[in-house]
Amino acid sequence: MLMALMLMTAALAGPASAQQASPAPGPASAPAPGPPPPPTTESVIALGNDIPGRMTVPVSIGGAGGTGSGEGGPYPFTIDTGAERSVISNELATLLKLAKGKVVRVTTITGAAGVATAVIPSLTVGKVSAARIEAPIFRGYDLGAPGLLGLDLLAGHAVRIDFETEQMQLLPAAKRPADFGDSPDEIVIRARSQFRQLVVTEAYFRGRRIRVILDTGTAISLGNMAMRDLLGTNREVAGKITLTSVTGAQLEAEYAVVKGLTVGGAVFQTLPVAFRDAAPFAAFGLRNRPALLLGMDALRQFRRVDIDFANREVRLSLPRRPR
Repeated sequence: MLMALMLMTAALAGPASAQQASPAPGPASAPAPGPPPPPTTESVIALGNDIPGRMTVPVSIGGAGGTGSGEGGPYPFTIDTGAERSVISNELATLLKLAKGKVVRVTTITGAAGVATAVIPSLTVGKVSAARIEAPIFRGYDLGAPGLLGLDLLAGHAVRIDFETEQMQLLPAAKRPADFGDSPDEIVIRARSQFRQLVVTEAYFRGRRIRVILDTGTAISLGNMAMRDLLGTNREVAGKITLTSVTGAQLEAEYAVVKGLTVGGAVFQTLPVAFRDAAPFAAFGLRNRPALLLGMDALRQFRRVDIDFANREVRLSLPRRPR
């Protein structure tokens, strides 16, 4: 079974000499490194704390410790609206002694692979709870967090990202906050559901309709090659960028500036975008149609972003005007 797991971190590629450099060998008498120390609650919670701008939500896991009772956490998970499944770090699964689940096939930006899972007896974030989640396991270093919340938990709920307070919230299904009504400083975008994902179809670039998916799990925006072709040969290329998936695998992409992108009623005057025909586009049937995964770099241009899966709606709160 194909599981479209769309998670990405990115880092600008340095000079070729730096990329190819190897660390100097240590003394011949240096002992071989021993096994890594067992994970602790403190070391697990620290995962991803060194990533600037990383926002998380506190997640409690019931039945922790292999006893079937009690509760572990809370642990800082990242909300990933581009991932079909919630995932957990190997360190946290080991710490909580979670039972092993079946091997599942996942698709990341670098391709498909079989991945082991851990059985999370129950998971609670705010007022939202879910029972028995078989979460794919990845290294915490590659995840950048103890875990990620995907569409298996987000579907039917609403995600609020407040960039002023640097906080994320997961709101219960069909329950809008009191200030969710129309406001002059809000842009309301209707979307359609595809594989539980919200796809914005009212998006345009240079007169062409494109498909846009809001992906809170990626630090940068990623477009396919059909989208890049709309830039033409005179595109403003910023260089190359290295994309790293949750499996640790990497691929190189072109990094260019997109000017005048319209998503709903929002206009991005300039937006750096990485371009590569990554596997998620094929999973969504968007390989040959101009498409874009809109990452946190683009979303941070707004004061607040609400992604309402229950009502198939996206709301972008415009930044406050400077005094």
